[in-house]
Amino acid sequence: MQLTEEHEQLRNTVTKFIETDVNPFVDEWEDAEQFPAHEVFAKLGALGLLGIKYDPDCGGLGLDFSYSMVMAEALGAVHCGAVPMAIGVQTDMCTPALNRFGTDELKEEWLAPSIAGDMVGCIGVSEAGGGSDVAAIRTTATIDDGDYVINGSKMWITNGLQADWCCLLANTGEGAVHKNKSLIIVPLDAKGIERQKIHKIGMHASDTAQLFFDNVRVPRRNLIGQEGMGFTMQMMQFQEERLWVAASSLLALDRLIDLTIEYTRERKTFGRPVLDNQVVHFRLAELRTEVEALRALTWRAVEEYVGGKDVTKTASMAKLKSGRLYREVADSCLQYWGGMGFTADNPISRAYRDRRVASIGGGADEIMLGIIAKLEGTLPAGG
Repeated sequence: MQLTEEHEQLRNTVTKFIETDVNPFVDEWEDAEQFPAHEVFAKLGALGLLGIKYDPDCGGLGLDFSYSMVMAEALGAVHCGAVPMAIGVQTDMCTPALNRFGTDELKEEWLAPSIAGDMVGCIGVSEAGGGSDVAAIRTTATIDDGDYVINGSKMWITNGLQADWCCLLANTGEGAVHKNKSLIIVPLDAKGIERQKIHKIGMHASDTAQLFFDNVRVPRRNLIGQEGMGFTMQMMQFQEERLWVAASSLLALDRLIDLTIEYTRERKTFGRPVLDNQVVHFRLAELRTEVEALRALTWRAVEEYVGGKDVTKTASMAKLKSGRLYREVADSCLQYWGGMGFTADNPISRAYRDRRVASIGGGADEIMLGIIAKLEGTLPAGG
């Protein structure tokens, strides 16, 4: 995709923000197992970076989706995976359906403050018994006296401890599992909500929570779009989420390879730089080639999406490839750092821990393979 001068100006803005307001504090936030989301998002909002693709009426920049992906790619310069992921939840995971299908009142109440950085949002889909199997969720929202009454729980909720609101997927009827779900805006200060921190092997600076809903009342006007269309709308949100995951990995992958080249050029074994070993420089060349192939696939999918095409297959391919390639690059690079690669504060070991989730969150690798196979016409009947 041909990027313009405006794309590059946006990239420079994001890069400068990372250098001044994020990377100097990453180690502190990692140790604290939480970054100050409201503080960071307020700064992002002031720069216009939380509503790049959204309507100026809501405070957005009104640019096309490619600009959001330029930001996603630029976020790969952050020295951890947690902060970019939290930002991506705000910009490309919990807000697309609200922007596309929400009423003007809902946008004014929830989208505009989120774009301004005054509110932090989260997306509530996964449950303890149903992660990638979205159709299997059990959380319910029943109608009582003009309100939705919500019961159930949500698992692996990024921003969950600090979020002001949740874009919640819940069962609002009986019927077929793909037609009985709705997306509802839930204020997380509502009575009956409990939040519980989840400790993870990586993504430490990201606050991740399990949310419990016990007879939580929200007005029916908090429904996004039509009742029963939640599954379809969430599948649409997933396309932007999966493209975000792929784009955000590109610069981060390049950084791991760059750091490893630098380290192996300086590190010597048996009197010569580790990088001089053919097995090392050939492997790094191979990995760099794989990153460039992923970059081409990702930007092809973005270009098609901006052009109005259905990118379910290519977005699934890009998401699948990014998760697997990150595991491959992080593992290979860690090996060349030797014992230093196994220390907790090493940039390669942090990436090794952080990015493992890329093959799980937003649809596991196996789900991506199933989607691709279905669209290829190779998925067995009933599969």
